[in-house]
Amino acid sequence: MIHQRTTILTIDTSGQGLTEITDRVVSWAGQAAMREGLLTLFVRHTSASLLIQENAAPAARRDLEAYFARLAPESADYEHDDEDPDDMPAHLRAALTQTQLAVPLIAGRLAFGAWQGIYLFEHRRRPHRRDVALHLIGA
Repeated sequence: MIHQRTTILTIDTSGQGLTEITDRVVSWAGQAAMREGLLTLFVRHTSASLLIQENAAPAARRDLEAYFARLAPESADYEHDDEDPDDMPAHLRAALTQTQLAVPLIAGRLAFGAWQGIYLFEHRRRPHRRDVALHLIGA
């Protein structure tokens, strides 16, 4: 029999950068007591994104953050600047990454690789409260 479970995780960010949410996601999925299935994550914002990324070496995260800052820098050239100078670059960074992820559930565990973690990637400079919708379907 197929079962489904959903929730919304609220993540408080400290500003631009990667916030690891792996432990919260793993804990929630483990409570479902399913053996096989698929977890979908969806961030409900246009200036933040989700990534599965290296979770062992902090330098990898710093390099990733610096790369996106160079790729979509703050600039007076953007027409859309309704909130702050970091508004449009945040939208560009979100468009270049992902708003949803899918992770298989195999033998009761999320099937991460050895050094993979789930991150909320905050693209705005100031702290935000972000919502991530989780949907687990399986048996």
